[in-house]
This record gives sequence, structure tokens and C-alpha cells, in this order.
Amino acid sequence: MTPMLQGLLTIVIGVSACVGYFYAANLFLDKVLLPARGPHAGRNINRANRIRPWIFLFPALFVLGLYLVYPVVGSFHRSLFDRSGETFIGLGNYVALFNAADFRISVFNNLLWIIVVPASATFIGLIAAQLTDRLTWGNIAKSMIFMPMAISFVGASLIWKFVYAVNPDIGLINAFRFAFGAERSVDVIQIPLWNNFFLMVILIWIKTGFAMVILSAALRGIPEETIEAAIIDGASPWQVFFKIKVPQIMGTIVVVWTTITILVLKVFDIVYTMTGGNFGTEILPSYMMSYMFRDDGRATAVAFVIMVLVLPVMIWNIVQARREVR
Repeated sequence: MTPMLQGLLTIVIGVSACVGYFYAANLFLDKVLLPARGPHAGRNINRANRIRPWIFLFPALFVLGLYLVYPVVGSFHRSLFDRSGETFIGLGNYVALFNAADFRISVFNNLLWIIVVPASATFIGLIAAQLTDRLTWGNIAKSMIFMPMAISFVGASLIWKFVYAVNPDIGLINAFRFAFGAERSVDVIQIPLWNNFFLMVILIWIKTGFAMVILSAALRGIPEETIEAAIIDGASPWQVFFKIKVPQIMGTIVVVWTTITILVLKVFDIVYTMTGGNFGTEILPSYMMSYMFRDDGRATAVAFVIMVLVLPVMIWNIVQARREVR
């Protein structure tokens, strides 16, 4: 049987199973468990209506629990054992992590990424959204800014490797330095601390288009009456933008910022492709990969730390989204 036929058969069986489950569950609920007849018919109908949404949610919750909750619990359990997976060491892997200098450097670098990348990408995307909406050829400009989103992280890293190349005939930075009188090349991705910012530029370049598209749609949704009233009152273009428009789309700005923040906490490809985590550019995902095939206990401990760091941001994002809906 060909893989395509197997996939099609799996989809058909899955859909059929879901339809059969929904039909049988509703039939059992309405006819056996809470029948809409007898002296308690009204109460049974109300109870059935409260239970019915959970019947439809159960398959999704089951799959979510199977492929998300179970791996999380399993990973935490695995992180409590040594590299062989046979000797229970409790929180030993976590104690070793927090005592390791490389881990502390990774956490510091991740904090830098969290502070710089989301703020920069969101701000530049917001400015780009405002400026392109005012241009007659704004759609072309938006397409060019959004284009890096179509490039994989590895592909973007390879492009920027040429930009940062030491050879001034290839590297754009060294070409500019030589044009202004520099006598020797510099490898920017080996400069301590600053090399982290040069790597961040790659992700900012990629995610600015995402921020621009979302924020452009939000800006277009602002009521024209508020802008016209501000102009009549004598507000300057800067005041209209920062005091009228930005406050009205602050919810969207927060969602974009938190979405990019979650991505930053999981980014790995750029660092691995550009430096392999060397020269002080190690971040938590690349630090985890350094233990992946030689110490599963330590690697899963790092993975659990990353999940704990991502969790508050995700919860806050959900709370903000619910507040916006209300």
C-alpha cells in the first residue's frame, strides 16, 4: 500500500470514528443517561446541554493530553534520572544545571533575546505598517518587508553569513569598513556579547514582516472619527500616531509581542547555523542540544526549564486575548 493511500485511509478511518463517536455519545446522552421525557425532562435537557459541549471537546482533549501532557510528564520524569536512565537522582540534573557556568550564560543570552528581539521587531513592524499605509506603492513595500518570512531560519542564517563574512569582497559590513578607511577585517560573530546582537538582527529581519502585517490590519481598523477629531483639535502627525492610534491597538501590539517572545524562547536554528553556540552565543535550546545524544537526563531537564519559562508568557497571552474578547 502506497504512503498516499495509507494517509487517505487513516483520514477516512479517523473521520468515521469521530462521526460514530459523536452519534453514539449523543444518542446515549439523550436516550439513556438524561432522557428528555418523564417528570424530570426539563432538568435532564438542561443537564444534557451542559454536558454536550464536553462530548465534542473530548476527542481534542484526548489527543492534546496524549501528545502534549503525557510527553511533558514523561520528560519531567526522565529528567530525574542520570544519563543512563536507570539511576534515580531526583533534582540532581537541575542542581547541576544551575551550578554550570555555561547554563547561566545561556539563560543570560536568552534574556537578551527576549528583551531585544520582540521589542525591536514589534516597533519596526509598527513603524513600517504606518509608513507603508501612507504610500501609493505601499503594497509593494509590504511584500518586500514580508518576504523574509518565507525563508527558513537556516536559509536566512546562510544569507546573513555572507553579510557578516570576514572577506570584504563578500561581507557587507567589512566592505563598508574598508570603504571608510579600515585596514583589516573583523569577524563580527566572534566579538563577545555583541555577536549575540548580530544574531538577533537575523530574527528581527524575519519577524518584522509578521508584526507589520498584523499591526497594519489593526491600524486600518481604527475608527476614522477619532483621528479626524484629533486633527481638528490641532494634533501633529506624531501625536496622532503615538497618542491616538497606538493606544487603540495596544491589545494587538501585546499579542504580537508575546507571540514573538514565545518564538524567541524556542529559537535554535539561527544560533546553531551561525556559531554552533560558540563564542559566548549559547542559548537554552542550543545548550539542550549539546546534551541531547550523550545525557538525556540533563537534556530533558533543560527542555523542562524552557517549558517553564514559556508557560507564563503563554498564560499571559491567553489572558490578554480573553480580555480583548470581553
